[in-house]
Order: sequence, then structure tokens, then C-alpha cells
Amino acid sequence: MPLEGRNARRVRGLSALVFVFSLPAALVLAGCAQSPVNLDPLSVNGRDGGGPTPTYPMLMRIGAAAQSGGDLPNAVGVYRRAAELAPQEPAPLVAAGDALLQMGAVNEAIVSYNAALVRPGDTQGAQAGLAKAFLKTGKPELALTPLSKALEASPEDPKLLLLLGVTKDLAGRHWEAQGYYRDGLARAPGDPALTVNLALSLAISGDYPNAIVVLQPLAIAPTASPHTRQTLALIYGLKGNVAEAARISRIDLDDPSVEHNLAYYQTLRELSPEARSQAILSARPGATTLAPGTATPISASSSYP
Repeated sequence: MPLEGRNARRVRGLSALVFVFSLPAALVLAGCAQSPVNLDPLSVNGRDGGGPTPTYPMLMRIGAAAQSGGDLPNAVGVYRRAAELAPQEPAPLVAAGDALLQMGAVNEAIVSYNAALVRPGDTQGAQAGLAKAFLKTGKPELALTPLSKALEASPEDPKLLLLLGVTKDLAGRHWEAQGYYRDGLARAPGDPALTVNLALSLAISGDYPNAIVVLQPLAIAPTASPHTRQTLALIYGLKGNVAEAARISRIDLDDPSVEHNLAYYQTLRELSPEARSQAILSARPGATTLAPGTATPISASSSYP
């Protein structure tokens, strides 16, 4: 059994994996160690007397390092300070919105994205961020306007096509969603997020054979993630192939988790198509992806851009 599978079976699900980075180490990686700055993001003049005045590029690097290290509140503060130093730039407000979205502060993120939209320059990131925020609120119809504006600038962007697909799936328009996923895959062949979402959209539509055909090559690849494998297990479970669903589930999960998932698949099969679709779609915290989580089909991991 692969090392990944053996390790994963020792815990009840993989969604609890946490990668911790220390902010000082992240700052070294960002190239800031040689000129230490004691930064107070809320200070008026951008410094506390312990170093040079931070510049806009420096603040953006520090914010990105803080965000990648998981220090989201500090990242938001740094990005907001950068926005003060560069009042014409939408980028820091978009970055702040992205960090706020990661924190679950959806309303604050919407405010930040809207503030970015009134600035000159490239606001595509703000439009895409606004769409993601609306998807998290469970209001896919509101996401269509910012997505349409973003697509005007980049009509072939696979990430925007993914967002459109998710929006259509949430609205129950699965055939349209699948068209957007396929368009995205034509431009980014093999993209995991597009592939997983297309497969699950097909499954929600009841087209289990094609859903398996789409996802299986990705799920059985040596580089496949537990998330992808457990999505394939879900599709087999929805199809009624319990043996294959169990076999795939056991690659990553312990026996109690496998039995829990198999029971859930049985429950889904007994629902009407409409209720089954709603159950799967509503299982995604934050509406960030159509794919289920690695530990249980009623939690989600984000394959969303």
C-alpha cells in the first residue's frame, strides 16, 4: 500500500491536516530578512521607528508571506496599509478581500472587492473575488454579473470558466455548467478542479458512466489527491457499485469512516434526483467547490481558484 494510504488510515479522515508556517520563516523566504522591519500595519506613518519606512512592494510581499503562513488577520492589515500607500492600485484591496474570504469574513471581503472596483487598473481579480464571495453566500445569481464583466477581459480564462460552471451548477443548470467545465478543460487540459467538478456535475445529472470516465484517470494517477479519490468513491457509491466505492475509500480512510460513507451513499441513492442534487451541493461549506471532502461526503475541501 502506498505510504500516503497507510498514513491516512491511521486517522479518521484527512481534512484535519494542517500545515503550519512561522511568519518569521515566511518573511525570510520573501526576501525580507536582510532588512528587518518591525511593522505595525495600523500605524499612521507605516513604521514604529525600528526600521525603514515600508514601501508598497515591501508591504505586498509581507502581506503575501503572512497569508501563505496562515496569519490572515495580519495579512489583511498589511494589505490595507499597502492600499493607503498606493491609492490608485486595486491589487492590495483584492488581496485583502482574498484573505478575508479565507477567514470566512464574506461581507468584509465584498466591501474590499467593491472598493477595488472603483480604482483604475486591472480589476478582473476583484470581479472574480466578488463572484466567489457571492457563491459563498449561497446566492449564485449575484455572481453572474461580476463574472460576466471579468470574462469580457479574459473570455478564455479557465478559472473564470470554472467559476461560471460552479455558478450554473448551484443554480441547477447542470448542462450549462458542464459546457463551461469542458471549455475550461479545452484550455487547461487535465486541470484537477475542472475535472473533479465536471465529473460530479455529471453524477448529479445521473450520468454516472461518463462521470467515472472523466474522473478515473485523474483519481488513479500516482499523484492523485485523497480528495479526488474520495470524489470517485462517491460517484461509484451513487451509481450503486458499493464494492468499488469501498475499495477506493479504503485507500485513504479507516474502516469506520468507510462504513460511514457507504451508509451516506445509500441514503443519497434513496432520495429523489432533486433532493440528492441539493444534498450534495449543500454539503459544501462556503459553496467553494462541488467536490466532497476527503473524510466524509458532507464536508468539502476547496479545489476552487
